[in-house]
Amino acid sequence: MSKFIKVIFVHGNGGGDVNDPKGWFPYLKRKLEKLNLQVISQNFPDPIKARAKYWLPFLKKLEADENTILIGHSSGAVAALRYAEKHQILGSILVSACYTDLGLKSEKISGYYDKVWNWKKIKHNQKWIVQFHSADDPFIPIEEARYIHEKLTTQYYEFKDQGHFGYPRVKREFPEIIDVLKTKLKTV
Repeated sequence: MSKFIKVIFVHGNGGGDVNDPKGWFPYLKRKLEKLNLQVISQNFPDPIKARAKYWLPFLKKLEADENTILIGHSSGAVAALRYAEKHQILGSILVSACYTDLGLKSEKISGYYDKVWNWKKIKHNQKWIVQFHSADDPFIPIEEARYIHEKLTTQYYEFKDQGHFGYPRVKREFPEIIDVLKTKLKTV
C-alpha cells in the first residue's frame, strides 16, 4: 500500500470528536496507519452546526484530492458527498449518510441541502463509494441510505442493529471499514 494515499476523517455535527476513545475513529486511525496510510484526524470548525460554508473549504485546506479517501459519519458523510461534487477524490466511505435535511431546522441550516444533488458528478469524481447504514438508526431513516445507494450504485452494507454507529451504543471498533479498504487499496 502506498504512503501517498491520505485518509481524512469527517465527523458528524453536534460537537463530535474524532479523537474520542469512545468512538471508532481512533481505532481506524491505528489500523490505517499500520497500512502505511497518512491519516488526518482533526476536528472540523463549526462542529455543532457542521455548516458547508466552513466544512467544504476546510476539506480543501486539508488538501483532499485524487489521492484522498474521505471517511464521513453522519453530517461528515454529507460533507464528503458535497465535496465530491466539485473535487476529484480517490474514494469515500459514508457512514449513516442522508440526502435530505430530514425536516429538521438544525440540519437545514447546514447548507448541504439548499441545492439539487449532482449524483453524476459525485460518482464521476471518485473511483468508488462505500456505504454503511443501519436499519435501527435513530436519526437517519434507512430510506435515506437506500436512495443514495440507488443514485450512486455504492458498495452498500446494511446492518440491523448498529444504530447511528456510536449512538445509542458505544462503538469503539469498525473492522468492516478496514476490510473494505484493504480490498479497495489492492486495486490502487
